[in-house]
Amino acid sequence: MSCYFEMNESALQAVLGFKRDQLLYDIRNYAYIEGSVMDTQNEHNRHTVQDIGETGNIDRVNRVLDLAIAKCRETLYPYTKHTVINPVLDDKLREPGVYGIVLNVPTTFSQTTLILLEKLIHEYLVCEAVADWMSITNPVKMETWKSKAEDALNEIRVNINTRISRTRRRMHPF
Repeated sequence: MSCYFEMNESALQAVLGFKRDQLLYDIRNYAYIEGSVMDTQNEHNRHTVQDIGETGNIDRVNRVLDLAIAKCRETLYPYTKHTVINPVLDDKLREPGVYGIVLNVPTTFSQTTLILLEKLIHEYLVCEAVADWMSITNPVKMETWKSKAEDALNEIRVNINTRISRTRRRMHPF
């Protein structure tokens, strides 16, 4: 994860970067723990839960991460909207080294808000991937992880909506 600012006329361009290897590290750790604490004597089931990062399985994780990062960008729409540059998209599987979110924010935007967004988005991406994997391998635990993902996404919404409201109030005091 990383974030930095770049200044232009009346706004700042902030970039949140989420390193794929760091996301996968957390995803694999959580899946390993879930497999370890499973109440089962069936080693194959335990092994299936823990193999989230193996060849073939990782493709599903990549698709889920792509979807989750797109959902985050859309959630942050007031700051992430960009003119369409490439109207032709495909569903090719990609494995970027870093997932990035570029935000155009006012100069009054707080660094602490960016830091919080960075942490919440990381948490959301990881929990969303684990929830999806649990829906396949250990459905009993899927709801736990889905709930964690939704909690993180709701916190992102609350923080961005609070920020937009404050910005609007300053711009329109009457």
